[in-house]
Amino acid sequence: NTLPVCPSCHTHTDCTVLYTDRARKSNECHGQLVAGTCEIVTLDRDSSQPRRTIARQTARCACKKGQIAGTTRARPACVDVRIITSRQWCEMTPCLEDEGCNLLVNQSGWTCTQPGGRVKTTTVRKQA
Repeated sequence: NTLPVCPSCHTHTDCTVLYTDRARKSNECHGQLVAGTCEIVTLDRDSSQPRRTIARQTARCACKKGQIAGTTRARPACVDVRIITSRQWCEMTPCLEDEGCNLLVNQSGWTCTQPGGRVKTTTVRKQA
């Protein structure tokens, strides 16, 4: 039951993604993740500002060696650790298929631009 990073965004959206990478190699029936999978642990949305929704998400992933928690097609996913360490966010294909991805100038995240011009901005910070 994973949800998109910003499931009900309005005209402009700021999203903060908090990644955790607790490696677990067990099965889901005991509350642990199968290797190579992710789940959303928390998803909070604030729509108090007009035409803007701020979403904060924490994902828990059980990534394989050489991978770390990331975002693919607006969902938590295990991605190559090189993408995260180099901050080349668009290489993990974080936007939906019909959206264009652009790095933020300071490489703190990316934007996904929809064909109609709506922009979703995602900033990343690592959580221990």
